[in-house]
Amino acid sequence: MFTGIITGVGRIVAIHDLGRSLHHGKRLTIEAPAGYLDDVGLGDSIALNGACMTVTTFNPENRQFTIDISAESLDKTSGLDQEGAVNLEKALRANDRLGGHIVSGHVDGVGQISLFEQIGESWELRILAPHALAKYLAYKGSITVNGVSLTVNRVSDVPQGCEISINLIPHTVDNTALGGLKAGSRVNLEIDTVARYVERMLSLEATQQDQP
Repeated sequence: MFTGIITGVGRIVAIHDLGRSLHHGKRLTIEAPAGYLDDVGLGDSIALNGACMTVTTFNPENRQFTIDISAESLDKTSGLDQEGAVNLEKALRANDRLGGHIVSGHVDGVGQISLFEQIGESWELRILAPHALAKYLAYKGSITVNGVSLTVNRVSDVPQGCEISINLIPHTVDNTALGGLKAGSRVNLEIDTVARYVERMLSLEATQQDQP
């Protein structure tokens, strides 16, 4: 379980194939910020760009840890198959503050940036989300973008999917990897857990009402 509050920006520095076929995954080596691994143990969960992964090895001295990612996870996410900056968040502890919203670390879909530009002191981020996620996206609702808990400011249903607009304050841009995004970039999206359960309850109730 996570909160969508990024605790560090790391970097994928090496990618190794776990096999030769398309059914094999990859082993990623991630370089973390100084001191980030001091309280990390083998088997701990760390979210990379919003995708929950398991620490398979770690070395605090060189600030690096590894994770194994399956072919299925690579197919359902973005940004984990290439070297570069990634948002990091350690799993939530029972006594931690819930500063963002409840995040599971399971990517629901991949969106595409349609606009990212500075407006005043902040930035406007527009994302085209898949049709399948449209019913979960609402004005002032929560969305996780590459692991970052954000608030939706505008929702527009369009033929290509559902476009949402988000305001990023300077602190978010400076302290996450979102500042490196641009139009055309692909991002991992996770819908609000509450919205998921509400949709399930409503759809089940409607189905039962339709039954004789």
